[in-house]
Amino acid sequence: QVQLVESGGGLAQAGGSLRLSCATSERTFSVYHMGWFRQAPGKERAFVAAIRWSGGNTAYADSVKGRFTISRDNAKNTVFLQMNSLKPEDTAVYYCAADRTYYGSSYLGFHYWGQGTQVTVSS
Repeated sequence: QVQLVESGGGLAQAGGSLRLSCATSERTFSVYHMGWFRQAPGKERAFVAAIRWSGGNTAYADSVKGRFTISRDNAKNTVFLQMNSLKPEDTAVYYCAADRTYYGSSYLGFHYWGQGTQVTVSS
């Protein structure tokens, strides 16, 4: 069982930045593809970004492209989501996800999930 713990959420003003982290004690973290998803109240969980196990490929939702950056540090078993130029519509609970074989934008493909961290962007 892979346990994922997100941190870094909070309150930000529109135009501001936050950096989310997702850490695990899983020793084989480096072989897992990782993803970030978000869920706003009353809405389905939505894809934000994904990164391959090697860090060589990344993918983004159109709504965050150019503003958010996903990265990973395999030596520290951590994946990051740098969020810049935040907008009120970015307000949601952000979830980290991991899977050994799936790399993509569907939440159904990821097997392991963190508990989520709240991001609130005020206008």
